Parts: sequence; C-alpha cells; structure tokens
Amino acid sequence: MHILIIYTGGTIGMKEDPATGQLRPFDFTQIEEEVPELKKSGFEMSTISFDPIDSSDIRPDFWVRIAETVRDNYPHYDGFVVLHGTDTMAYSASMLSFMFENLQKPVIFTGSQLPIGSLRTDGKENLITALQIAAARREGDKPMAPEVCIYFDSKLLRGNRTTKFSAEHFNAFNSFNYPPLAESGIHLRFNQALINEASGEDEKFAVHTDLNTDTGVLKIFPGMNQSTVNSVLRSQGLRSVIIETFGSGNAPTFPWFIDAIADAVKRGIIILNISQCKRGCVDPDKYVTGSMLKELGVVPGNDLTFEAGLTKLFYLQGKYLDNNEVVTRINTSIRGEIST
Repeated sequence: MHILIIYTGGTIGMKEDPATGQLRPFDFTQIEEEVPELKKSGFEMSTISFDPIDSSDIRPDFWVRIAETVRDNYPHYDGFVVLHGTDTMAYSASMLSFMFENLQKPVIFTGSQLPIGSLRTDGKENLITALQIAAARREGDKPMAPEVCIYFDSKLLRGNRTTKFSAEHFNAFNSFNYPPLAESGIHLRFNQALINEASGEDEKFAVHTDLNTDTGVLKIFPGMNQSTVNSVLRSQGLRSVIIETFGSGNAPTFPWFIDAIADAVKRGIIILNISQCKRGCVDPDKYVTGSMLKELGVVPGNDLTFEAGLTKLFYLQGKYLDNNEVVTRINTSIRGEIST
C-alpha cells in the first residue's frame, strides 16, 4: 500500500522550539523520525506539505487546492491522509466529500489537540490509525472506507456528518446523527454496512472545483429585531441563506419576521432551515411554527449538520445556475450527508 500524507497545517504538525519554546511546523518529509512507530506500518508513505495555515483562515481556494492535490495524485496512491487544524476540519471534510464524485479511495482527515512533539500528544495515535484506515483492505483488495472521513480519538466518522464540539478534550468531534464507520481499540473494527460505496467501479473519479459562496447565515434567537433580520436577508449578492432555527425547525411567528422571510423567498433567495440542535432533525410538520416556514417556501434541512448544509450549498450553487435544481438536490442525499 502507498499512502499520501497531505499536511495543510494545524497543531498536529507542530513542535516546540527548544530555544524559544514557540511552536513551529516540522518537516513532514522526516515524519518517521518524529513518529518512529510508522516504520513498523508495512506500507509506503509519501508527503506533500502546504505552507501551513491556521485552519481559521481556510477559504474555498484552499479546499480547491486540497481537492486538486488528491486529483493529481489519485492514480498513484491507494489512500490519502489529510492533516488539518481541528477548528474547521468538519467544514473541509464536508466540502471535499461533495467535491469528489465517484470516490473509490479513502481520504481521511485527522489532526490533534496537542502538538505531535508533546509528551501527552494525541497526534501520534490519530496519525498512525488514520494511515492504517487509509491502507485497510477487504476481500477483493477493495478499500475498507472509500469515503471522505474524519478519524479522531478512536472513531472514524463520515466527514459530512461531523461537528467539532470540544476544544478541551481529545474526543473533539462527534457525529450526532450517524454512527461511527469504524472504532479503534485493541482491534480496528469497521461497520461495513454503514460505509458508502461508489456508484460504479467503471465510473471515473471526478473533482468539482466550481464553488459559489453567495450564502448568508441567520441564527434565530429570542429578542432578535427586525433590522437584524433584514440586514441578512437584504444583503447584496445573496443566492441563499441558512436559518438556524430552534428545536425541530421552529422560528418566531411575528408578522414582520414572516413578511421578511416571504419577501426573501419571493426575490428568489433559497432559504435552508437547519436546527441549532446537534442531535435530531428539522421536522416542519411537527409544530405550527415549523410548518409556517415550509409554507413560505423555506427548505427543510432534515438532519444536515450546519457544516454540511453550508458546504453543500456552495457546491450545488457552483454546479447549477438554476435555483430550482439546487432546491431539489439540497434535501436529497448525494454523499450520505442526510438520513433517508
């Protein structure tokens, strides 16, 4: 097996400078010196290092660069491990899952909460197991997990189902509405029934890099006023807005709020309803306040994570000029991001 490690930045790639005490990126071509356990792996590794950036600075052009790096190296490797800062890892993994069509090889994102040179680092285990997952094969020499995933603290999660929920613990990520694809303990156990397979082995791997980010976000909260709502819904150049609602998709029933939503829909803005709750889904038929939004033309987001909803809009808006096409596909699972 030949695995490509793509280092984009993040805590996992840092070492403490003994002279200054500052954290600095280390040379990933020397990864086996930092993690000597990798010499026992039994597979080949190559590395590509970007100029590391803080993951808070991730932009769409950086997603395109990661995607194109996988595309350009796709014929030469059996799997890919992307090392990435944790703050926006769920956004990047979600975005890449949509950009990759007919993916038949593992693309495993991982990182760490402590630098890999720290005594108590979680980085070594995360990196070693992510590499093992990328190299893992089953009957017929097929990869165990041919998806974009996040591996962190003993769990392999579907990338577009994942959210960072802790800045303090090693188990920083969770997939609240979908079980782990694999779990690591004494043994590495895959739940093969949950893992997506590409639609057809004869279909060609494709990468979609046209993204449209003309999307706004309106978080519903008690005490919000009309000017706040209008400042989002009337922003210039908007093609879509995510409204983060209460519970199962509920929002205020004030006349001015209803009028603002109705006006935005009439002006052709796609409005996607995603719940602020991490577990559960938008059910527009459960309460009057939710059904009111659906009647106005707001699109229920089912159990999309915010990260997946946002990046899926970017992807669909880049692919389709017709908003009706976007609305039709936003609530249809294309990469396993929605429960059916």
